[in-house]
Amino acid sequence: MPTPAHAAPDQAQHVTAMVRGMSLEQKVGQLFVTYLHGQSPDEAHPGNLRDFGVATPAEVVAKFQPGGVVYFNNSSYDNIDTPRQIATLSNGLQAASRIPLAIATDQEMGIVTRIGAPATQFPGNMALGAGRSAENAEHAARITARELRAMGITQNFAPDADVNSNPANPVIGVRSYSSDPALAAELTAAQVRGYQGRFLAKHTVSATAKHFPGHGDTDQDSHTTLPKVDRSEAEWSEVDAPPFRAAIAAGVDSIMTAHIQMPKIDPSGEPATLSKPALDLLRRNLGYDGVVITDSLAMAGVRQLHSDAEIPVLALKAGVDQLLMPVNLELAVNSVLAAVRSGELTERRIDQSVLRILRMKFLRGMLTGPAVDVDKVDAAVGPAEHLDAAERITDRTITAVRNDAGVLPLRTKPTAALVTGWGETTTRTLAGFLGGTALPTGAAPTQAQITAAVTAAANADVVVVLTNALSRQPAQQTLLTRLLATGKPVVAVAVQNPYDVAHTAAPTWLATYSYGAVSMAALTRVITGEAAPVGKLPVEVPGPTPYPFGHGLEW
Repeated sequence: MPTPAHAAPDQAQHVTAMVRGMSLEQKVGQLFVTYLHGQSPDEAHPGNLRDFGVATPAEVVAKFQPGGVVYFNNSSYDNIDTPRQIATLSNGLQAASRIPLAIATDQEMGIVTRIGAPATQFPGNMALGAGRSAENAEHAARITARELRAMGITQNFAPDADVNSNPANPVIGVRSYSSDPALAAELTAAQVRGYQGRFLAKHTVSATAKHFPGHGDTDQDSHTTLPKVDRSEAEWSEVDAPPFRAAIAAGVDSIMTAHIQMPKIDPSGEPATLSKPALDLLRRNLGYDGVVITDSLAMAGVRQLHSDAEIPVLALKAGVDQLLMPVNLELAVNSVLAAVRSGELTERRIDQSVLRILRMKFLRGMLTGPAVDVDKVDAAVGPAEHLDAAERITDRTITAVRNDAGVLPLRTKPTAALVTGWGETTTRTLAGFLGGTALPTGAAPTQAQITAAVTAAANADVVVVLTNALSRQPAQQTLLTRLLATGKPVVAVAVQNPYDVAHTAAPTWLATYSYGAVSMAALTRVITGEAAPVGKLPVEVPGPTPYPFGHGLEW
């Protein structure tokens, strides 16, 4: 398969001819990937009137002719309901666009999953890191790509290629495969191959490795502030660069920037998204000539130093191609047009980015026949063979960290299991699988909730306690300690970051890296002995009771 950096002659001729026939306004439109409000292409939504001056999603596309759109499942944008609805929305937006759109979403899986069931669900990157199987990682991405494409989605903002070297990272964590650069690189490349396929095909999507130059060593969230990563270029090359090198070698279509400062790379203090020295690491050091897309331009991390009018122009000067979710699309478009007309940006520079974007669309077959068959989407999304594969893959991710008392696997199926702790949906899901009782106590259980859980434990034959961010939630630690004191068999489970296992010396600890139903089903099979735990810690776990990278019990 030709990589983005080495385009086939017919592809190059086709996209070059397209660019020559485009007006400046059309070219600038291709640079932008916008959000939209609503689930139907032709249904009015007040958010569109407020933000774009027109009522429907299709009218937004018709007015601005952007290069792409991005779907979200939150109440702010509300684009996602059923597979059939998504496919209908995609077709309606494509019909309104003179040049086929790149339609994107963040379907990383795990904690960042925009499209839930009936789409096939996987447990996310760190769980795949625990599973240690490039084959499984590629298979999961291939399934996800097929289902996304059936719904008309052509670009996935995944995989997350960050190396989670800082356990206190508040925004990456289990979105990363590992703290080990080699493992993260292996699985990043595998998922790029899975999303994009080994051959050009209509059932593939463009992968987007993120967040360059690497968001894994932060203790702040770029959604709310501008984090700083104090690495030298040599340190970056050793720790953060390997997954991006691997993604490029695998032919990744696009790479997303991070809104982080790297003062030893660029002393100016500019976030990497706006930093030519930072993006030169990608373009020159790593030799990447594919599409570079910003992280959302609505995030605080990129808006600390410049106005919303300046940011798109600065990003293009730094080497970016796609501009994701500017706060004010009309302002951003006009700013870029004005910069070209004034000579601050050359039209040749715009052409470079448009060529890359159209090349990406060509590679994925987006430029011809972008519409999907709405009548076939329900059969294509979440079929039995995909769900079976997800179950098999997830079974290999559960990690047994401690089993000092030999509680697991349970010798008989529990008749009165109590599932308590973090996550109302998660506790109820696991209790349903175990045939037990759920008593969710939330992220910060009150004294009354702790007492209720201890009282309920008296009638249980096993107690399963779910934790999340235990080091930051002393009340969760109190809950676990009080339940351990009852003398009942207690199974503690870290359902997100595995760092929880170091903070309370429970004799039985498991890590799932994901709180989704697919992981709770796999956890049930491990607890009851139907499946063996084979996952290994993909990160080193520091703390009062530390565990090394690669630790994991088997039985």
